[in-house]
Amino acid sequence: MNFSVEKGEIRAIIGPNGAGKSTLFNVMTGLLRPNSGEVRFNGETISGLPPHRIIRKGIGRSFQITNIFPRMSVFENVQVALFAMHGKNRNPFSTARKFSGIGEETLTILEEVGLADKADSPASVLSHGDQKRLEIAISLSSRPKLLMLDEPTAGMSRFESRTTVELLKKISAAQGLTLVFTEHDMDIVFGISNRITVLQQGTVIADAAPEEIKNNAEVKRAYLGEEITD
Repeated sequence: MNFSVEKGEIRAIIGPNGAGKSTLFNVMTGLLRPNSGEVRFNGETISGLPPHRIIRKGIGRSFQITNIFPRMSVFENVQVALFAMHGKNRNPFSTARKFSGIGEETLTILEEVGLADKADSPASVLSHGDQKRLEIAISLSSRPKLLMLDEPTAGMSRFESRTTVELLKKISAAQGLTLVFTEHDMDIVFGISNRITVLQQGTVIADAAPEEIKNNAEVKRAYLGEEITD
């Protein structure tokens, strides 16, 4: 497998179940160590580094299964992530607004993802779509240069999916953020991506602009005859 992503690009990684998409993400973000080859970011080899060091290099990550603290408030979820990034050792359940602007930074991130009005709500009461937004907010707390999203709209309603896609496009444009994501909803893939990489059994079988991917016969075969529509 060999491919590269340009700064500021929105790149989709697609393929049938078992193609290796999540494994690829886990190798790129340090959860799995590659047996061979290397992962490079900004000209630096990061293969084999632990996840916390990769995060500090500028790569954020979300997962298929939402990873949040359900018993904590929306505000506290992001606050704890910011404390970790800033190396604070204070009790994260203290009033963060008193410490070095972390409270203001937390609210800024929540505003970016549209959750500022729910800052004091327990994370457990959020809708599934808002929980995914919260996870994105946690990922943004590291102010990444590259954000990797593993099926960011999984389990969402059609309305939630579309609003999340618009949110991601807005954040990417405003921050010059590079996005790499996996997704099974082809409407979303072709609606947001600048370029699409297609995997099958751990191999890249196509890497091109959306229109070229849409007309690629090998890609259609990889999806077992599934038609890719506009």
